[in-house]
Amino acid sequence: SYMIWGFRTKFMCQSMGHDISALKTMEIAISSLLVAAVTPSSAGGEALRVHLLSKNEIPIGQATAVVIGERLTDALLILLTAPIALYIFRGVIPGENFDILLITGEAVLLSVLGILIYGIWKPDRTKSTIHFLVNRTTRFHGKKTDEAITHLLKKVDRELDDFHYGLRYLLRKGRRGLLYGMICTILYRCALYSILPVILVGLNQSPQIVLAFTAQILLTIVMIIPATPGASGVAELGASSLFSVLFASPALIGITVLTWRALTYYTNIVAGSFVSLKVLKDADFVNNSINR
Repeated sequence: SYMIWGFRTKFMCQSMGHDISALKTMEIAISSLLVAAVTPSSAGGEALRVHLLSKNEIPIGQATAVVIGERLTDALLILLTAPIALYIFRGVIPGENFDILLITGEAVLLSVLGILIYGIWKPDRTKSTIHFLVNRTTRFHGKKTDEAITHLLKKVDRELDDFHYGLRYLLRKGRRGLLYGMICTILYRCALYSILPVILVGLNQSPQIVLAFTAQILLTIVMIIPATPGASGVAELGASSLFSVLFASPALIGITVLTWRALTYYTNIVAGSFVSLKVLKDADFVNNSINR
């Protein structure tokens, strides 16, 4: 799945005219997993990927467009498959609490998509909103910071223009990159969702691929809710409810959830830690070379 993710980022960057190696994009994707695991809704992972892409001579605005484009393909796939998953699981999982979680997750996803779409089509309104919010808080910073804030707002405007240009370019001329990105997203999700059926086979249970995939699609929606870092607690609770339909014996639910969580969450922390150390080491080497 890491390799597929790396290729997705590479294709999206290429569609905007930036040539970057698959090995480098894979490194960027994996290194962001550690930060994503300790921030609500994996928000920190996106910010780190934007930063690392910008270090590879991609303007911050366009790097943001690439990362947002990746998330748009993810969101589009989940939104398209969610109604099918809901239909398959209709009546299988009783309880109002789970329905509330699911509805909240979909509402958050649709809200974020709505804000992004509005930001794409109305960049001037986005700038005005940011300027308004910053100007309302200037009295708390003091007059000495006026010049710094003005400089910061100009930089934000410039990066917003780059972001707007990048997304518009992706939607108009970079459609091949979006197509390849969507194909990679489908392959990535299939690879990620295949972990649960493999665990089921290891426990001498029927893999029930369709139910396993649909359960994880619904769980992905629930985990969007920015309640805890890495969706800890929310993921385990949702998985316990959704995965229960896959077993004849309730005794196997606990070990399945723990194994699944270890492979999809804690493995990311370990891999992200090692690659992050490599990235930091490479950055120190570059800085030392420049200082010499």
